[in-house]
Order: sequence, then structure tokens, then C-alpha cells
Amino acid sequence: QVQLVESGGGLVQAGGSLRLSCAASGRTFSSYAMGWFRQAPGREREFVAGITSSGGRTDYADSVKGRFTISRDNTKSMVYLQMNSLNPEDTAVYYCVSELKQKIPAKMVVPTEWESWGQGTQVTVSS
Repeated sequence: QVQLVESGGGLVQAGGSLRLSCAASGRTFSSYAMGWFRQAPGREREFVAGITSSGGRTDYADSVKGRFTISRDNTKSMVYLQMNSLNPEDTAVYYCVSELKQKIPAKMVVPTEWESWGQGTQVTVSS
């Protein structure tokens, strides 16, 4: 099973930027999709972004399109989430996920379709 460790969360003012990182270990990183979910207090866990194994396809939630960018470095077994123009509604715990169970990119948005989850990193955006 893949082990995932997120970093880069913190407190930022509205309009600011953060870059989340996720280090993966345990299996061949370049062979599986990666993604990010988030969960705010009292809310369901929601899809943020996903990227296929080669990086050739990326998907985003409508709420983050144009502001967030997911990328990966297969040589370092890392995936990143660059978050710009942050607003208080982005406040949440952000989770790194790996390996789609059915290997179907369209399933990226479904939390139960992912094999492995990290512990999460807190992002807080102040107004």
C-alpha cells in the first residue's frame, strides 16, 4: 500500500497563495493517478483536483478552477497543489490520495474510488 505524507499547509490571508506537497512511497509512483480532496468542518469530503499517472489529464472542482493547479514529479514521487487567490471558503483539511481502484479518470471525483489517503494538512484562510 502507498504511504502518503502531506505538507505545506498553514495560515494565509485571503488573496494569498500556498503550495501543498505530497510525498508518496511504497509502490511505483508513476503508475497510478493522484489527487487532492478537502474537508471543512461540518461538511462532506470533496474533490479538489486529480491528475493521471502520466500527468496528461488533470481535473478540477469548479470551485477551484483557474486558481489551483495540480502537478506531479514522477522522478521524486511527489504531487503538488498550487493554490492561488485563496479565500476563506478554501479553509479545510486537505488530503492527498493515490491510486484509483478502477483506473478510470472520470472516477477521480469519487472519494471511495481511491485506494490510499494521507493524514491531511490544515489550510486556514483568514479574511
